Amino acid sequence: MFNLSRGPAAAKLTLKDAIARLAKGDIIVIDVREGTEVAASGTAKGGLHIPLSMIPLKANPKGPDFDSRIDPAKPVAVFCAVGGRAGMAVQALQGLGYEAHNLGGFSDWAAAGGPVTR
Repeated sequence: MFNLSRGPAAAKLTLKDAIARLAKGDIIVIDVREGTEVAASGTAKGGLHIPLSMIPLKANPKGPDFDSRIDPAKPVAVFCAVGGRAGMAVQALQGLGYEAHNLGGFSDWAAAGGPVTR
């Protein structure tokens, strides 16, 4: 199988693993949906909300708008509504040197038992 993604290759991260690792503080979880989507459904408890368009600015440790809640030494798991935007965010994060994983959609997170905050 070919790895067509840029950046470091990483083993597939399951939702159950992401939920457990977030609870232990071993991973950063980012919701890249728009604010209106998050307001309507909630988001992952303990995760960050950073819209997709802001990822290149907020996740760049060398940039002036870097969000210090994102630890470049930790893996990052991303979700959106169904997974498409999360895939774009993963590519951007990998381009910045992060180990990044696409968790799919918010409903996948909730269905796997991920804690939700509204």
